[in-house]
Amino acid sequence: MSKTDEIKTLFNEYVMPTYSPELVLEKGRGSKVWDTDGKVYLDFIAGISVNNVGHCHPRVVEAIQRQAADLMHVSNLYYTENQARLAWRLSRLSLDGKVFFCNSGAEANEGLIKLARLWGHENEKYEIISMTGSFHGRTLATAAMTGQEKIQEGFEPMPEGFFPADFNDLDCVRAMITDNTAAVIVEAVQGEGGVVPADEAFFKGIRELCDEHGLLMLCDEVQCGLGRTGSWFGYQAYGVTPDAFSLAKSLGSGYPIGAVVAGPKLADVFGPGKHASTFGGTPLACAAALATLDVIEDEDLVSHATTVGAKFQAGLEELASRYEHVEGVRGRGLMLGLVLDQEAAPVTEILRDMGLLALATAGNVIRFLPPLNVKEAELEEAIEMLDEALEIWHDDLNAAAEAMAEAAGAVEEPAEEEAAADAETGEEAPAEEEAGEEAPEEAAEEAEEEEKAE
Repeated sequence: MSKTDEIKTLFNEYVMPTYSPELVLEKGRGSKVWDTDGKVYLDFIAGISVNNVGHCHPRVVEAIQRQAADLMHVSNLYYTENQARLAWRLSRLSLDGKVFFCNSGAEANEGLIKLARLWGHENEKYEIISMTGSFHGRTLATAAMTGQEKIQEGFEPMPEGFFPADFNDLDCVRAMITDNTAAVIVEAVQGEGGVVPADEAFFKGIRELCDEHGLLMLCDEVQCGLGRTGSWFGYQAYGVTPDAFSLAKSLGSGYPIGAVVAGPKLADVFGPGKHASTFGGTPLACAAALATLDVIEDEDLVSHATTVGAKFQAGLEELASRYEHVEGVRGRGLMLGLVLDQEAAPVTEILRDMGLLALATAGNVIRFLPPLNVKEAELEEAIEMLDEALEIWHDDLNAAAEAMAEAAGAVEEPAEEEAAADAETGEEAPAEEEAGEEAPEEAAEEAEEEEKAE
């Protein structure tokens, strides 16, 4: 048995089947990964927007190794230097408030929920308005806040107090505000929803609505934060400041860490005993995060995401103009989606076989999330592979359409041939009853009735 088959066998026997993996990956460097058979792939998923500085960046690796040799975990019963320095860095980059550390995006969003409810508790404000197409996690509360029914199916009854409004529809949000509303949560760009950016008027309108009604504006920056969209955080592109936001994924470059980043209004709402996390903000996790921030700053990756993102988007738009089943491109920075007029999975499968990893999302969208330090040559290589994949896919679609047309024609042909043969012989198919004629049995019955009547 090969190493690949051995790993798949062990995995399928002992790991719960919450995913459907295909490849067995064992090494990553920069924008590339290798499978156990030695094949190399361009990774334009980046761990679902986790590896923003690429796989195994030397500075992140070195920081983790150095910290692991000194102190990995002591719990939050004690002060630790890395956590203090990371909280300061994140606050200075964003809201000038305070930070709560956890381990994942779902935990960060759970933190936002608890923060909003605790803030609004005295005034009986506990409801949170989210958006259709949003994604905030898979815990019960974050799944309830997620605006996708498929995430909630089978787990009912869901926790109460969450109401999805139509994304990019300010009137819908306004109509859902009640006396019990505490907050509105929004993503600057919806990733799982199909790489859909918020309209500028909508995003700014959310801030104005929250100010008007005394509500909190919360942002989910788990996927679109830390330079992904061409600004440090997605909300900054709109010139709007939320009251708090969640952060995770790329913060630790693959080492699990999440954060609730709050502005001054919410900085001291959590007190001792109100919220906690055993592993939140460990010295090791914070070392990884500090190194990640250093790389993004020192290599100017926020600007790089804007520059190369624009070039990548232009390449995608050129492809969209040439292929009839491609409807367009949307997104921001290096968070881009190619929108098809049907399911995207067949295309991502072709791309995978060719050596490019991309993600099908929202059914008909191919999502691209390359590392922020991706090279222009790698983007060009990806465009070339995508061009070839789209051509193969269109040929497959055309062949399938032709086969269906031939099959339909084959069904109609025998009937047409029979009608033509009848026309040549002058014969017609006998009718069950000719007009004006009676079946023998019916004629005999009528004669008998007439005799009786006489």
